[in-house]
Amino acid sequence: MSYRQARYEEPLIFELKGENDFCLKSEDDVKIPEGMVRQDLCLPDIPEMDVVRHYVNLSQMNFGVDNGMYPLGSCTMKYNPKYADKLASLPTVTSVHPCQDEDSMQGALRLMRELEKALCAISYMDAVTLQPAAGAHGEFTGMLIAKAYHEDREDPRSEVIVPDSAHGTNPASAAMAGFTVIEIPSGPDGCVDLEALKAALSERTAAVMVTNPNTLGLFEKDITKLAEMVHAAGALLYYDGANLNAIMGMTAPGVMSFDIVHFNLHKTFATPHGGGGPGAGPVGVKQFLEPYLPVPRIVSEEGRFRLDYDRMDSIGKVRSMFGNFAVLVRAYSYILAQGGDGLKEVSQKAVLNSNYLKSKVTSVYEMPFAQLRKHEFVVSAKKLAKEKGVHATDIAKALLDRGFMSPTIYFPSLVEEALMIEPTESESKETLDRYAQALLDIAKADPAEIKKAPISTSISRVDEVYAAKELILSWRIYQRKAGQK
Repeated sequence: MSYRQARYEEPLIFELKGENDFCLKSEDDVKIPEGMVRQDLCLPDIPEMDVVRHYVNLSQMNFGVDNGMYPLGSCTMKYNPKYADKLASLPTVTSVHPCQDEDSMQGALRLMRELEKALCAISYMDAVTLQPAAGAHGEFTGMLIAKAYHEDREDPRSEVIVPDSAHGTNPASAAMAGFTVIEIPSGPDGCVDLEALKAALSERTAAVMVTNPNTLGLFEKDITKLAEMVHAAGALLYYDGANLNAIMGMTAPGVMSFDIVHFNLHKTFATPHGGGGPGAGPVGVKQFLEPYLPVPRIVSEEGRFRLDYDRMDSIGKVRSMFGNFAVLVRAYSYILAQGGDGLKEVSQKAVLNSNYLKSKVTSVYEMPFAQLRKHEFVVSAKKLAKEKGVHATDIAKALLDRGFMSPTIYFPSLVEEALMIEPTESESKETLDRYAQALLDIAKADPAEIKKAPISTSISRVDEVYAAKELILSWRIYQRKAGQK
């Protein structure tokens, strides 16, 4: 199937000219630091038709799960059902204001409380907070809870152990919470090396962060023994929920003796994400850690829901209000629509799709570690790089020309020239076959042609090193780089 993305010479919205462009000037007598003062705010007065065309053109130069397969490893870019969007767009959802009286938002509080209970049932945790706004935010919240727990026991601990096969944000989240991060290597089977863990555990260990299945798509077969070792050292066991889509209905973090878990509602429970948001990273804990959860807590008394701030041991707020409410509504509707059996089937199909696709490409792409994987797998382009000079990044670019989003590349770092592929349960066998054939065709193609890719997308290959060094993240930076201000 041929693929060609739309390409327009589309200016930024601020560069469009209208008939009645205007500038707002500040007349407020407010003391603002000199370096932050803006004398005016110029806005284009553009007709509705031109605004619509502008954003439609931009959308046609983009790519998302509604366009095609998006197998970004460890990101679970599954299809986002439109019924969830419709429910989140209802006036009873969009008109709720977090500062209104509790009596006037009983429905919203009930929905959030029921979502907490559903997440407890899925994870075998005892209590959940919905506040964190993203997965890494949930990790950070979990680490703050671990710190508060140890300090409350007058046993302050300074280290967090993270395996090299854990999710990539774990070390940063632990460091932001004030811990020293100790990385341990994987064993020859791609799972946590228990001897390395034993050597790293000490009276300084506050927690061990584990992703299970790990980022190789391997289930930690010694998870029970691992949990025993961690708890024997007086530490907490933290579950990164990035790969929860692989195990729903078959096992759960609580069954595996984890103490803290974060969920990615924007991954596992099919809410739109990417490009910086929106997300939701609820955190679940066992009963002994419940006092440390952020406030307010939603409680039910005689059929009425209220917000409880009277929690002396709480770590406090980690986000304004109650979290990303529209994301919570989408996840709640997805869970209700699937039901317990449906969520189990989601995970079963995700694992089936992963292993089917893997079996189609491992004749060309090397497969380190065990062959049986869960929801995702990692293959290596090391052989192609050596023989043809075609690297993982070249393969990723060439996939774009074939109408597919690239997988995650160069992660996890323990696999050279890594391609980390997660098809999710959303994709059909026909789509998986086309993706596999694309990978095989790229491996056989002329390396010179692959090095030119992509040529059929709205933007051709960019200088990624330059882009990383010269970040243009705002209109103000864009103007400054262009020499306008």
